[in-house]
Amino acid sequence: MGKAKATSINNYDYPLLVAVLLLLGFSLLMVYSASSHIAAYRIGDSNYYLKRQATFCLFGLLVMLLARYVPVRIYGKLAYPILLLSLGLLMAVFIPGLGKKVGGAYRWLKVGPLTIQPAEFAKFALAVYMAYSMAKKGSQMASFWRGIFPHLVVAGVVMGLLVSQPDLGTAVIIGAWLFIMLFVGGCRFHYLLSLVLCAIPFVYLLVIHVGYRLKRWWAFLNPWKDPTGVGFQIIHSFFAFGSGGLLGVGIGASKQKLFYLPEPHTDFVFSIVGEELGFLGVCGVVAVFCFIIVRGVQISLSAKDLYSTYLGFGLTALLGLQVLINMAVVLGLLPTKGLTLPLLSYGGSSMVVTLLSVGVLLNIASQSK
Repeated sequence: MGKAKATSINNYDYPLLVAVLLLLGFSLLMVYSASSHIAAYRIGDSNYYLKRQATFCLFGLLVMLLARYVPVRIYGKLAYPILLLSLGLLMAVFIPGLGKKVGGAYRWLKVGPLTIQPAEFAKFALAVYMAYSMAKKGSQMASFWRGIFPHLVVAGVVMGLLVSQPDLGTAVIIGAWLFIMLFVGGCRFHYLLSLVLCAIPFVYLLVIHVGYRLKRWWAFLNPWKDPTGVGFQIIHSFFAFGSGGLLGVGIGASKQKLFYLPEPHTDFVFSIVGEELGFLGVCGVVAVFCFIIVRGVQISLSAKDLYSTYLGFGLTALLGLQVLINMAVVLGLLPTKGLTLPLLSYGGSSMVVTLLSVGVLLNIASQSK
């Protein structure tokens, strides 16, 4: 990939920083466009979601700046406390009065005026733990019992808590990410292949024995079979992209955001991008995300130590997987998962944790060899 060095007087990686800031500005534009009608109808203030998203972005930027200057080694020293805290937060969603149930799922914590999604923090905690543990084990990563098994247990506990909420989408991301990290860490491929083959029956059971998941699967295979039911959302996502054509219908002119696409400012904001800015707009967004991911990998490969390499790569891989899966879902290439598009969708926890990850990458870049 080549070396990625911070390119300014303050040792900031400005290419990465500028790309992220571009997406944040675009996020404010698209969240307002996608949510203004819904906000006016539900709350009486068309700017409601825009103002909240701006607050999330500002707070996230402060967290990013803080992470830029906190020595990366501190995360490693606190890897186990951070992991235990994230597990505690994942379990706390089931506590009456603290956990918030939305749409039948316990994925949020209600803390005063704030609503926190612990799954986002769990992903960061897992990345810190994996980087620290893999770097410490070194060549032992080739062993099943010393290299794979401990990480499999920890990630399995996190995924088990997520599935019980239920949040299968995030669990799937972590499972795919775990495979990538173990492969990068030097685990033998036949072990990893065996794990994938063992996981298939569990995923099958999680889908086939849960009614709404099975319906989502059938909707993925043939959404037109139930166009006013489970297929409604993805069909209108198709309409959004189809209506956009090459150049789009124009900012603010989307029809699918007018109560056709449920929550168009969150999981399906990319559909609104496709409708309002067309194929060229979609390509532009994809290009910026690709640049951020490639830059993250470059920074990781140029890190001064193995721990920083694993940490940077782990955070970049988490971002890349969620971007890939969200885009695949709204394009009908995967069943709906309920996952946001990082840096673009409305949402506080996702925005803050993603910008925290960017801050860590900026920190690693500043210390590049």
